[in-house]
Amino acid sequence: MRLQKTTMQFLKIYGAYFAFTLTVVLASQTAKAQFVLVEADEQFNLLNYNKAITLYTEAYQKKPTLHAMQRLATAYRLNNDYVQAESWYAMLTKTNGAKAEDFLFYGNALRNNSKYNEAKVQYQKYVSLSRADVATQNLLMLSCDSAMSWMKKPVAVVIKNELALNSATADWGATLGQSSVVFTSDRTNDLVKDQLRKNKPFLKFDESNQAPDKNIYGWTGNGYLRLYTKDAKDNVALFPFDAGSDYHVGAATFTANGNEMFFTLTKIPAHVERENGVPKTVKVELFSAKKEADGNWGKPVSFRYNNVNQYSVGDPFITKDGKTLYFVSDMPGGKGKTDIYYVTRNDDGSWSNATNMLELNTAGAERTPFLDNEGNLYFSTDGRIGMGGLDIFKLSKGNSVPVNLRYPINSPQDDFSFIIKDSNEAMLASDRLGGKGSDDIYSLAFEENLSLKLEGFALTANTNKPLADVLVSITKADGTILSTQTDSLGAFSFNLNPNIDYLISGKKTGFRNAEGENINGLGASLLKKNIYLTPITLNQEIRIENIYYDFDKSNIRTDAALELDKLVKIMKENPTLWIDLGSHTDSRGNDKYNQKLSQARANEAVKYIIARGIEAYRIKAKGYGESRLLNDCTNDKPCSEEAHQLNRRTEFTIIKQ
Repeated sequence: MRLQKTTMQFLKIYGAYFAFTLTVVLASQTAKAQFVLVEADEQFNLLNYNKAITLYTEAYQKKPTLHAMQRLATAYRLNNDYVQAESWYAMLTKTNGAKAEDFLFYGNALRNNSKYNEAKVQYQKYVSLSRADVATQNLLMLSCDSAMSWMKKPVAVVIKNELALNSATADWGATLGQSSVVFTSDRTNDLVKDQLRKNKPFLKFDESNQAPDKNIYGWTGNGYLRLYTKDAKDNVALFPFDAGSDYHVGAATFTANGNEMFFTLTKIPAHVERENGVPKTVKVELFSAKKEADGNWGKPVSFRYNNVNQYSVGDPFITKDGKTLYFVSDMPGGKGKTDIYYVTRNDDGSWSNATNMLELNTAGAERTPFLDNEGNLYFSTDGRIGMGGLDIFKLSKGNSVPVNLRYPINSPQDDFSFIIKDSNEAMLASDRLGGKGSDDIYSLAFEENLSLKLEGFALTANTNKPLADVLVSITKADGTILSTQTDSLGAFSFNLNPNIDYLISGKKTGFRNAEGENINGLGASLLKKNIYLTPITLNQEIRIENIYYDFDKSNIRTDAALELDKLVKIMKENPTLWIDLGSHTDSRGNDKYNQKLSQARANEAVKYIIARGIEAYRIKAKGYGESRLLNDCTNDKPCSEEAHQLNRRTEFTIIKQ
C-alpha cells in the first residue's frame, strides 16, 4: 500500500508530551502552491508547525488576515510558545470573526505567562460566548485565584536546573537506572544519525520527491525523541538499545534490579486501517524489553493493550518488584482526554485486565504516574485546580483526594514526570521560564535558609505611578525563577537566601519588560528595590539618542553601534515586538539621492541588529530621506554642522507588541 502525504505527530496534550502519533492524510489535488499562504496551510495541515509559523508570518506581513492570525496563534500554542501565543491571541480576540475557543486559549496563554487577573477576564468572555457549564467556570476561575495565592506563599523548596542533563531542546522523563539517570530528549547530534537504520527510509509526506528529514521533526523543528543516559561523571550518551523505530522513543521505567524496562514509541504497523477511504491516525504504543545474559537488551515486546489504530498507550511506570504497571491511555471508556490505568502481572507473566483509577482521573489529561516507596502516587493533570498547564499532584496512600504540590514545585507552565530520588530530593520536568530548552529536568530539595526579605514596588517609568498585576521575577544564576504578582498598590515581596545573587525583572501587558538588575543580600536581612516599566505606544516614533551618520555615509559608526545595542537588548527582552526602523538625512544634496541614502542607512542598521540575533521578520528598514526634518535647515539654507547632524538620525516605531 502506498501511503501518501504521511506526517508524524508527537502530541503534547495541553502542552505536555504524551503520545507519539503518525497521522496519514490524503494528498492534495491542488497544483503547487502559488502563494505563501497556500504553502503555509500545506505545512500546517501536515503538522509541520515550525515551518508553518515562518510562512504564516511572511503571509501576514504581506497581507494581515484573520486566517493567518488564527493559524499563527494555534501553531505557537501547539509548540508551547506561550509568549508568542499570547501576543497573537491578543490580536485575534480583538478581530471580528474570533471564536469562543480563541478567548479560552488566550486565557490559557495569559495564565501560562502568570497573568492571572488578565486570564480571568478572557475566561469570563469565553464562558459568556460558549455558555460553559458551572464546573468549567469554577475550574478556570479558582485556578487563577489559587495560583496567585500560592505564589505569594511559596513552598520552601530549592528548585535546581539539572544543567548536565538539559539542552537547548526538550529534555524530560528522568528515571533512575542502575548506575545512571535515563531521560528523554529531542536534541540532535551525530550519535543519533549513526544509530538510524540506513536501509529504512522514512515515509513521504506528499507527492514531491523530498522525503521527510530523518533528523528534524517538522512539528517542533527539533530532533526526534530518543532515550539518553548520564553517568556519575556527567557523561551523556544514547541509551544502548534498539527500540526498533527511527521515529520517537519516549520515557522509560525500570524494575529495581534493572533487568526489565518499559517505554513508549511510535512504530509504523504493517497495516494502517482506513476510515471513509482516509488512513487512520497511528497511535502510540508501549513496549518492554529484558536484559539478556550478555548484558544487552533483548527485542522489544508489545504491551497487551497496544492498539495503534484506535488509541494511545504511554507514560509507563513499573513498580520495583515488577508486579504492577501504571500507564496512561485515551482508550474508550475513560473519564477524560487521557486517564491513568494499572495492570498486575499474573503468575504466567501475562497482564491482568486494566483498572481505571477513577478516584484521580478527570475530564482533563492525566499524565506521568509515579509510585513512591510508601505507596503514595504522584501524577500530573490539567483537569484540577492548578497553576496552569499540567500540575503535579500527590494522592497519599489511603486517601481519595489528590493534593496539588503548589508553587514553585508547580509553575504556570507544564510540570510533569515527577519522581522521588531520596528522602529529601525529587526530580521533575517543566517548560517553566528560565530553562535551557522547551522542557528541562529539575531537581528539588527543601530550603533551610530564607532569611533575606526583599520588598519593593513596581512603578511606571517617568511618572512613578504604582502598577498592579506586574509579574515580578527573581532569577538565580542557573536560570531558575521565583515569581509573584504585585498587589493593587504595586507592592511585592520575596523571602530569599541571602547568600545567592539574583536578577530582578518585571513584566506587564502593554509595557516593555523591566529586566536584569542585580540583587545581592550578603550581610543583610531586608532589602528594598523598586522596578520601573515603560509603557508601549504603538505607531509612535521613538528616537534612538546619539546615533548619527557621517555626511554622505551609511556605515554604522562606533558610537551608533553602542546605541543600536540598546535596541537589540529591548527586542531580546520583549520577543513579541515588531519594529519599523526609520532613517533620516539632512537636506543637503538631491532629494532622490537622500531618499536612497536614508534607505541604505536604515538597511545597515537593520543588518547590524539582525546580526546580533534578532529575527529578520521582526524589524523592517524604512528610509525617509529629508522628508521629516527636525529643524528649519531646509534646502540651500545655511546651517551649522551640528544642526544638520540633528536631522541625520534613526528612530524606531513599535508596530506590534
